[in-house]
Amino acid sequence: MSITNKNGREVYKGTTPATMFLKSGSGFFGKESYTVTLSKEGYETKKINVECKLNGWYFGNLLLGGVLGMLIVDPATGAMYKLADEGITETMTPSNTSSTSLRIIEKDQVPENLVSKLVRID
Repeated sequence: MSITNKNGREVYKGTTPATMFLKSGSGFFGKESYTVTLSKEGYETKKINVECKLNGWYFGNLLLGGVLGMLIVDPATGAMYKLADEGITETMTPSNTSSTSLRIIEKDQVPENLVSKLVRID
């Protein structure tokens, strides 16, 4: 699993399950977004977009008289935004790539129900 931010910088690389804290802001008045990439051999790679949205408590600054918080503190710290999703749960899908293999066994190891289907090759 890897997580990259909207600038393409990898902020996490590891295995699942995992718990981490992601910043919701990306600079003054800027909100962050992430792409979570899940990959495992034999399975299709999944990419999940995680967006940040405006935090409803941001407008609480108006009620509490915090113009400083509304115009400087929350925009600078990213507190004016929050992650839209609190968690991700995904089921991986096996890939459709089929691999063929050859296994050679002794005739006496062939199951009884398949002995009649054997074909001699000279």
